[in-house]
Amino acid sequence: MKKITVVIFLFLGGFLFSQSKIGQINVELHSDVEFQTIHNFGASDAWSAQFVGKWPLEKKEAMADLLFSTAKNADGTFKGIGLTTWRFNIGGGSAQQGEESSIKDEWRRAEGFLNDDGSYNWNRQLGQQWFLKAAKARGVSSFIGFVNSPPVQFTKNHRAFSDDGLSTNLKRNNYANYAIFLKDVVTHFKDSLDLHLNYISPFNEPQWDWKNGKQEGSPWNNDELSTATKIIDSVFVKHHLATKLEVSEAGQIDYLTSIKKGKENRSNQVEVFFNPSSELYIGDLETVSPKFAGHSYFTTWDISKLKRKREEIKEKLIKYPNLEYWMTEYCILENNTEIRGRGKGLHMKTALYVARLIHADLTIANASSWQWWLAMTPYKYKDGLIYHDKNKEDGTFESSKLLWGLGNYSRFIRPEAKRIKIEYKDKNSLENLEKGVLVSAYKNIDNTIVVVVVNQKEEAVKLSFKSIIKQLYVTDKDFDLKLIKGNIGEKDIEISGKSINTLIL
Repeated sequence: MKKITVVIFLFLGGFLFSQSKIGQINVELHSDVEFQTIHNFGASDAWSAQFVGKWPLEKKEAMADLLFSTAKNADGTFKGIGLTTWRFNIGGGSAQQGEESSIKDEWRRAEGFLNDDGSYNWNRQLGQQWFLKAAKARGVSSFIGFVNSPPVQFTKNHRAFSDDGLSTNLKRNNYANYAIFLKDVVTHFKDSLDLHLNYISPFNEPQWDWKNGKQEGSPWNNDELSTATKIIDSVFVKHHLATKLEVSEAGQIDYLTSIKKGKENRSNQVEVFFNPSSELYIGDLETVSPKFAGHSYFTTWDISKLKRKREEIKEKLIKYPNLEYWMTEYCILENNTEIRGRGKGLHMKTALYVARLIHADLTIANASSWQWWLAMTPYKYKDGLIYHDKNKEDGTFESSKLLWGLGNYSRFIRPEAKRIKIEYKDKNSLENLEKGVLVSAYKNIDNTIVVVVVNQKEEAVKLSFKSIIKQLYVTDKDFDLKLIKGNIGEKDIEISGKSINTLIL
């Protein structure tokens, strides 16, 4: 077993205090003890890409670079954060309905490929298609098509949201038509764009009622979801599609692990769908991916809840070792004593809050994928990596510290990396999770070791390694994923306060 020992000292006021005053943290890294595979880090194109993807070429190229590029600028800085998966919103067609869609915000409507006569118009969603191709051109090879609402031509009320929220808005006699629609989208993208949708997520956040008309969406009860999945599977198998189904994208992760009062028929989804003794079992279907996906909303505060809900995910993974867990959507919606959802999330406070969540999802819940919600946003909310004008033809944009903080993970932990074991005192204590230093480690397929350090403290910390540090990249109030030290060749390194850092060993 290979073991690397890391020693962390805390600096206050420029003085190194002894163990008797603040204590010494010894971190041991075991590079041969591996945990889950990390497949990707990503974000979605909802809803802005439909418009921003039609902006002047120079501007949308720059935004694509920020999201996907692994290249460097002339001065050696990174062009972007190298996301490794991209979520494409397969629209329900509310945009064609305009105001009659009853979705007031035009930016939250989505175009749909399906025409009323059953034919297709593949020239819709062109802005989103531009970003799909831009992602592929920059090296992204994993793509997910996710559906908020089935095509309005197939729904009960011919709208992209529910009237009563009691059951799916998809007509029962249109389940097969929905399956064929998804098959046709996958086939078109493969044949015409040479772009493979690795996964289709047909049921986004099925727990919610989706009857307020603020965006596209459909509720799904577990029995409806199971039936529809079996039909989609049969169509995909018949047409020999390599695309897998992602079931289910729970609106909160505890809908995956427990029975929720009032939503009994939409919860406990790991047991309902993946326990072979369940009447609604779908785990043996050929195209159902061996994973369960969920969204981290409303489970991040307080810290005891953050930890407990992710331990429940871990327990399911232990019970079903053939499954993976993917965290497929999050932005800051909740309001608590530490942060509020309203207001742009441009600064380090947002980046550090989310970095703590990424750390918890990866190290406690054992997530194999971590995906942010809106890659680009026009809203004054903590929901985007890039903020831009609410302008359909042109405008300005700016990156956030959150974008670069996510880059401390996505740029360096590459597809199929393994999380590896580390040990240090109180690493998962509630106090350390809330206010301390969070350290995680990963081994890429080329055997490079990546250590991510989230320093939530105001003061700096010093890491002392028994092996040589090669590079340090820092995101803090002054730097955006900046290479602070390269070819270090030393065993000690200082980490600034309120920062997200990546060390290459």
